Amino acid sequence: MLTYILRRLALALSVILATLVSAFLLFFAGPSDPAQAMCPETRCNPQRLQQITQSIGLDKPLSVQFLEYFKGLFVGRDFLYAGDTVHCGAPCLGFSFVTRRSVNDELFTRFPNTVVLALMAAVVFVTVGVTLGIIAAVRRGSATDRGLVGASQVLGSIPYYVLALLVALYPVILWNVLPQYSAISAGVGPYFLGMLAPALILGFVTSASYVRYTRNSMIETLSMDYIRTARSKGINERTVLFKHGFRAAMSPIATILGLDIAALLTGTLITEQIFGVDGIGRRGLAALKAFDLPVIMGTVLIGAVVVVVMNLVVDIAYSFIDPRVRLS
Repeated sequence: MLTYILRRLALALSVILATLVSAFLLFFAGPSDPAQAMCPETRCNPQRLQQITQSIGLDKPLSVQFLEYFKGLFVGRDFLYAGDTVHCGAPCLGFSFVTRRSVNDELFTRFPNTVVLALMAAVVFVTVGVTLGIIAAVRRGSATDRGLVGASQVLGSIPYYVLALLVALYPVILWNVLPQYSAISAGVGPYFLGMLAPALILGFVTSASYVRYTRNSMIETLSMDYIRTARSKGINERTVLFKHGFRAAMSPIATILGLDIAALLTGTLITEQIFGVDGIGRRGLAALKAFDLPVIMGTVLIGAVVVVVMNLVVDIAYSFIDPRVRLS
């Protein structure tokens, strides 16, 4: 297992490095001018634009800029702003062109909000989706099965932003059934209560796919020979269903779950924007509008790390979820 993990770690690092190089070339080697993001006026004159370009080091060769960025991820960097030298500790993701703050502060202070929203939504869609999927599989062909599958298809066919807007407008704003989002500084209770509305709608919509995934996986597992053998031996049906069937059926669900959580952790753009959650996705969207390249680069790099790590966790978890799988 150790050899397998080391190989996967090496592959993961290569993926992160490739993402870093590709994103850097895409953003900083493009035809647009990043210095325009720092212009306080609508249009900068050439002299002012040249001063800004030199002050943030964009006049250096692209290879030098990349090496400085790459080195800053491990040992930090020093930036010169308004005649003052500002140190950015490792892992340094740069300084925002717009806010003049460290990208670390811009993103890592908002990342916990995204994590809380993602985990609360994951609890909802795993609990609801897997439970209803098992019920549909056990009652295959019945009215309950058809109703659950049909309802999940209807829910999954409606554009998510429409449902999110309806929840934000009626239960939250007009009816005051669910509280609006408030920062953690307002208190732990109001903070988590304010996360309920975005977590519930995100969780319920995502659970629609888990109903179908779980149902199909359970039906396939329950039709295998070892399940029929267990039943023929007189083992309790609940034991057959959960101890033998459910554990084997969860292998494909674990893969989807890992990817979904990774996607949520990299930023729930629509949810955070509609419900006003101050998360990394909303900040990344604002950076795109303002062409704030360091913040965009930081968001991409954090997203790559989260996706790679979650894939590694899922691969290792396979051997514990399904006894038929062995890592080698």
